[in-house]
Amino acid sequence: MDRPALFIDGDWVSVPDDACVDVVEASTEKLLGRAALASVADIDSAVAAARRALVPWGAMDIAERSELLSRFADAVRARGTETAALVSRENGMPISKSLGSNGVAPALAIGYYAGLIREMAMEDVRPAFSGGNTLVRREPIGVVAAITPWNYPQALAAMKIGPALAAGCTVVLKPAPLTALDAFVFADAALEVGLPHGVINIVPADGPAGAHLVSHPGVDKVAFTGSTGVGRHIGKVCGELLRPVTLELGGKSAAILLEDMDLEDFVAKLPDVSLANNGQTCHACTRILAPRSRYSEVVDAVTDVVHGLRVGDPLESSTQVGPLVSALQRDRVLDYVALGRQSGARLTTGGVVPKDQATGWFVEPTVFADVDNSARIAQEEIFGPVLCVTPYSNEDEAITLANDSEYGLGGTVWTSDPERGLRLAARVDTGTIGVNHYGLDLHSPFGGMKSSGLGRELGPEGIAPYLRYKSVYMAPRQ
Repeated sequence: MDRPALFIDGDWVSVPDDACVDVVEASTEKLLGRAALASVADIDSAVAAARRALVPWGAMDIAERSELLSRFADAVRARGTETAALVSRENGMPISKSLGSNGVAPALAIGYYAGLIREMAMEDVRPAFSGGNTLVRREPIGVVAAITPWNYPQALAAMKIGPALAAGCTVVLKPAPLTALDAFVFADAALEVGLPHGVINIVPADGPAGAHLVSHPGVDKVAFTGSTGVGRHIGKVCGELLRPVTLELGGKSAAILLEDMDLEDFVAKLPDVSLANNGQTCHACTRILAPRSRYSEVVDAVTDVVHGLRVGDPLESSTQVGPLVSALQRDRVLDYVALGRQSGARLTTGGVVPKDQATGWFVEPTVFADVDNSARIAQEEIFGPVLCVTPYSNEDEAITLANDSEYGLGGTVWTSDPERGLRLAARVDTGTIGVNHYGLDLHSPFGGMKSSGLGRELGPEGIAPYLRYKSVYMAPRQ
């Protein structure tokens, strides 16, 4: 599965063997393959290629560009089953989840924006206040540095590639080294359908090369998904450069369970809402706020369901929780479990490495009850299969607890009264929230508030960050 070359200007660019990174399988701890890592010079080459391709790609007839992107989406989709399995091996995502998130969703996102651009008016004429008219043009913002993480590598890349290319921008994609192998699927698809050279370039990178891409003078916009800490740094760099940036960052979302909620329905959806991808999900509802009148019932039900989740090989269709992406991530999660114990919270299940998993970076799905909302396990993003259950006395306290977080990315409200759920959802400081469910919608904007980021992806709003506006003032006819 080695990928010893970068994809720059429509061609494969080999790198020295010592410039490749080992990609290790999360469940076996064995070498999966080696992937090329870009140097600073390679970043320069990729940005230069994207700049050369920018004008002809942006000037291409929209119907032609849309057709090319539709074919690109089809080529990505044709590789979906194989790609989903590769990602599961890279980061431990259960295949039942990966088939949708990494096998189907990327093609859907690219295809969605291929269709959307056909319907968009790229210019309109507006009557000017002082007479005459103003022609308002929508133009591609330019060369985009798309920087993506390892947890949903295909879907999160497509959420940037799709709208950027549809808008007429060109892209330099920097995937995370931990999941660098799957990123080159986009290159394979681009070559198959004949995307013009330089329109998309794929350069896994770390350290100085990644930082160079963010600050590169040839980049016009940065689109980043990742940790809040790194996002703050990227935001600072872009702020100093006055460079547009979108940041989709961390989360510590709350599930607010009301007294009238259907507990059976909640625990049935709990694995998807709170523990998707082994808890390695930014919008996961890992804080469960339960009414005191039903608190014991909630703790028991959540504990029973989490304890019964099937842990194992991510390629097995029955697996519900796989390994974490790396030893470092596993150890980080176990450190948080230790902090939870020290905080006085009550461990009801999990919190250890499974005894029946001889290899792989596994952590048993974990539940802490009686968690004070000020505890670190309730305030900091753990990014693993760890849930916190906290009691509340009334709706106002539930909202206060939900909003007592530096994050604001996801969330849910559970109730038998949807109108009541909507009223409470409106009071939660978050960019997205569900009533009796949670799931990203391709047609609706996704993004966060507070330390969860800036800007939105998906929906018609997702293409806006890749467009710039130009007003052309036209004098009245004499």
